[in-house]
Amino acid sequence: MRFLLDAEQRAFADSLDAMLTAADTPSVVRDWGRGDHAGGRALWSRIAKAGVFALAVPEAYEGMGPHPVELAVGFIELGRHAVPGPLVETVAAAALLAELADPLPAGRLLPSLASGEASATLALDGAYALDGDAATTRLALAADGLRLAPGHGPVRASLDPARRLAPLAPGGELLATAPPVAHALVWARLATAAQALGVGLALLDRTVAYVGQRTQFGVPVGSFQAVKHRLADVKIALEFARPLLFGAALTMAPADVAAAKVTACEAAYATARTALQLHGAIGYTAEYDLSLWLTKARALRTAWGTPAECRAEVLSGGARRW
Repeated sequence: MRFLLDAEQRAFADSLDAMLTAADTPSVVRDWGRGDHAGGRALWSRIAKAGVFALAVPEAYEGMGPHPVELAVGFIELGRHAVPGPLVETVAAAALLAELADPLPAGRLLPSLASGEASATLALDGAYALDGDAATTRLALAADGLRLAPGHGPVRASLDPARRLAPLAPGGELLATAPPVAHALVWARLATAAQALGVGLALLDRTVAYVGQRTQFGVPVGSFQAVKHRLADVKIALEFARPLLFGAALTMAPADVAAAKVTACEAAYATARTALQLHGAIGYTAEYDLSLWLTKARALRTAWGTPAECRAEVLSGGARRW
């Protein structure tokens, strides 16, 4: 089955690409990693005005969704430009709040998430929260249910400098005793898969450009057959992940989304390894922009479900036929 975007979806992707290209996201990412959130918040507001977060919020709460296919389209571009911030976590929080039995928390919190006035992070089972210092809405899954955390603990560094982790403070308002965590996990994995696919595509584009410029023995290294084979392998992996992602966005079945997540993240990780090898020593330097995508590919690989956990979900879910 072919999954082709319509003209409106392609225009949405093109508009995000143009906006993020003009925003100089590498400098925003580096500032975010140092704890300077001013540029990231300004960019967040522009992304929200483009409607990205509203796609995960139902119309009843001033959103435009749920529209998982369009959300995947948007998150591919966010990954392609390495946009920092609790992007996936805001989507997961929106999905969680929208499905609560009590509509009052959703009515209070979701409109600001859709508009971009607020951002959210979500910590499950005592885990660290991504960007707990920057998010304005901090949700924590505690032993007695879902709580609105009153604050956060010390910020810790992670593999990706732009992914800042912090424990959430205990206590806070109890929003629900039986939150639909599984539903939120499906949305988080879909957004992570789309973001990882965008990261992989950016790494491939940058590597193709680099091997076309770097010369050895008087010719571009991109003309060597071994280099072509490596690039072809990761290109095939990324293109194979694309229909799985959009197929999963159509069904939103947990097994389908898990399959898309593991496929896209493994393809992005393989692309990162290839990009690092073909760039050589310069690829190891933090000052070189490639590193912003290399570290993100590695971090997304295990975010919201390791490859083993996602494969187990696929096996337990049985075969799907579209």
